[in-house]
Amino acid sequence: MLGYIFRKFLFNNSLKSKDKYMNENTDTAGSNGDPLSSDLDKNLAVIKEILRDSSDVTFHEFNFGHDRRFKGALVFINSLADKEEINKNILQPLLYDSLMLHNTVDMDFTQIDTISRNILSVTDYLKVNLLSSLLDNLLAGSAILLIHGSNEALAVRLGKGKSRSIEEPGTEVVVRGPREGFIEDVSVNIALIRRKIKDTDLCVERFVMGDKSKTDVYIVYIRSLVNPKLIEEIRRRLNRVKIEAILESGYIEQYIEDSPGSIFPTVSNCEKPDKVAAKILEGRAAILVDGTPFVLVVPMVFIESFQSVEDYYARPFFVSIIRIIRFLSYIISTLGPAIYVALTVFHQELIPTQLLISIAEGRERVPFPAILEAFLMLFAFDLLREAGVRLPKPVGQTVGIVGAIVLGQASVEAGLISPIMVIVVSATAIASFAVPAQTDSGTVLRYIYLALAGIAGGFGVIMGLLATLLHLASLRSFGTPYLWPVVPLNLAGLKDVFFRMPLWSMTKRPTAITWDDGDPYNQGPGLMPSPNTQDNSDSQ
Repeated sequence: MLGYIFRKFLFNNSLKSKDKYMNENTDTAGSNGDPLSSDLDKNLAVIKEILRDSSDVTFHEFNFGHDRRFKGALVFINSLADKEEINKNILQPLLYDSLMLHNTVDMDFTQIDTISRNILSVTDYLKVNLLSSLLDNLLAGSAILLIHGSNEALAVRLGKGKSRSIEEPGTEVVVRGPREGFIEDVSVNIALIRRKIKDTDLCVERFVMGDKSKTDVYIVYIRSLVNPKLIEEIRRRLNRVKIEAILESGYIEQYIEDSPGSIFPTVSNCEKPDKVAAKILEGRAAILVDGTPFVLVVPMVFIESFQSVEDYYARPFFVSIIRIIRFLSYIISTLGPAIYVALTVFHQELIPTQLLISIAEGRERVPFPAILEAFLMLFAFDLLREAGVRLPKPVGQTVGIVGAIVLGQASVEAGLISPIMVIVVSATAIASFAVPAQTDSGTVLRYIYLALAGIAGGFGVIMGLLATLLHLASLRSFGTPYLWPVVPLNLAGLKDVFFRMPLWSMTKRPTAITWDDGDPYNQGPGLMPSPNTQDNSDSQ
C-alpha cells in the first residue's frame, strides 16, 4: 500500500514537472528553429546575438573564388575546434586551391554541394539549414561554413580530439585478460567494441540527450541476436528523458531502471570492452554515453554481480572455487555483524561454552550493548573507507591502514570495543570488497539486518532474509527476471551460476535474454577436447 502511494505521488509530481518543463523550453527554443537566410550578414548577426559575450567564438569572414566575388564566413569555438585542421582543410582549399581549378570560373560557389564535392578535403561534414542545427553542431565542436547566397551551411567536424589514453581500468583489475579499458571519448569506446565484434549485424544507434549538454548517447547491439522488443523499450525510455544535461551514464541509469525504489541495481555498468562485447554476444544491449568510461548494459541479472570476465579466461576448477568464495563473502559482509549480535544477545545457548566464556571476558569492560557496539564499528569502517577513496591515493592508503589499526587497537585497550567485535567487523570489511557490483546493496542490507538482529534476534534476521528474497524474486530488468536462472529455474543456465562449467559445455545463450527467432547457440556441438578426436583429425 505504501509502495503504491509512493509511486502515485512520484507519478503526479513528474507529470506536473514535465508540463512545466515543456512549456518553459517551448518558449525559449522557438527562435532557434528558424531556417537560415541566404544573407550572410543576417546569419552572422543572429548567431552573434544568440551567443552574446562568448569570447572564445571566432567569426572569420573572407572572399574566395576565381575573382574573389564569393563571400563566406567560418564560425567555430576556439577551445573545441582545431585551428590547424581548419586552415589546412577548409581555408586553404577555398582561398588558394580554388584558384588552381581550370573550371572554377563556371562554378557556382553559392551551392554548398559544389564546395563540399570539389573544394574541401574533408569527409566528416553535415549540411544544415536550420539555426538550431547550426548551433548544436557549433557547440559540439564543428566549424560552420556559411556562404553568401546560400540558405544552407556546412558543419565540418574537426575537433581537437584530445582525450585520455587507453589504459587498464582501476575498478576492474584482472590477472589474465585484456588490459584496455573505456575512456571518456565515446567514439574510441565504440571502436574498442568493434575491434572485439567484427560483425556486419553490429548496430550503433545515436541519440542526443540533454537540452543544455547535447550529450551523444549510443545503443550498441547485434541485430540478429537481440530481442527487438528490448531495443524498442530502450528507445522508449531514453526518449522520455527530458532534462537539461547528461553528465555521466549514472544519470541515464537512474531514469531507465525498472525499480527506482530498490537497493539492488537493475542496470549493470562496466569499463572493460571485452566484458561489454561478451554481454552483447549474449543478446544484450549496451548504452554508451559520451564523457564517461562507464558503459551501461541491459538487461541485468543478479548472478552476474558474482561473475568476473576473468572467469572465462581460466580453467573452470579454480574459477568455481573463487565463485563460491564470492558468494560466501557477500553473505559474510551482509550477515556477519547481525549474526554476532543475534547470538550474543538472544541465542547464547547456540554458542559453544569455551567461546561464550571468551566473548564474555572480552565484553566485560565494554559499556555499550552489542548492537550499539556493532553500529559504532561499522560506522567507523565506512568512514575510513570513504576517506581513503576521496583522498589522494598515497594519503588515502595511509589513512585507511593506519586509521584502522590505530582506531581498533586504541578502542580495545580503552575498553570501548571488544576484541571479538573487531574481528567480526574486520572480516565483514574484507568480505565486502569481494563483490564490488553489490557493494551499495550490501552496505544497506548490513545495517538493516543488524537493526533487525538487535530488535528480534535470529527471528528478525530470518524475516529480513525472507523479505529480501521476495523482493529479489519480484524484480525485473527490462522484462528479464532478476534471479534468473534460479527463479524461474533454468537447468541450462545453472551451468554458470554457483559453479562455472567448461566453455565447451555452455552451448546456448541465456534463454531469458534471447528471443524465439534468434540463434540460441553460440558454438557448435561436440567441442569437448579429446585425444582421440585430435588423432582422428590429424590422420585425416
